[in-house]
Amino acid sequence: MNKSEKFDDHLQELARFAKAISHPARLSILKYLAETKTCISGDISDFLPLSRTTVSQHLKELRDLGLIQGTIDGLKVNYCLCSSTIDKNLQIFDSFFEPIKLLHIDCSLDNHTNQNNC
Repeated sequence: MNKSEKFDDHLQELARFAKAISHPARLSILKYLAETKTCISGDISDFLPLSRTTVSQHLKELRDLGLIQGTIDGLKVNYCLCSSTIDKNLQIFDSFFEPIKLLHIDCSLDNHTNQNNC
C-alpha cells in the first residue's frame, strides 16, 4: 500500500486530476482541443510548440485520466475532449475548494502575535 491509498477516494481523485492539469503542455493540449471545438484528426504536435514524442506522452496522461478520448481512424487518431469527465473533475475540484473559499480568512497582520497569518 502506498501512502496516497491512506486518503479517501475523493482526495485521491482530486489529486489525480490536479496532477493531470499541472503541466503547461497538458493545459495547452486541452486548450487547443477546446478552441478548435471539434475532434482533431492527425498530429496535434503540428499545432503546438512541442515535439511529437512530448505531445504523445502528454496525450497519454490526459487519455489515462479520461479527459480526452482518442479513437483510431485508419492511420490517424481523432482526439476529442471528454466533457463529462472534465465536468465531473471540475465538480470535485469545486466541492473541495468551495468550503475553503467561504471561510473568508483574514490574512492581515495579527497585532497580538505580530505574525502574518498567510
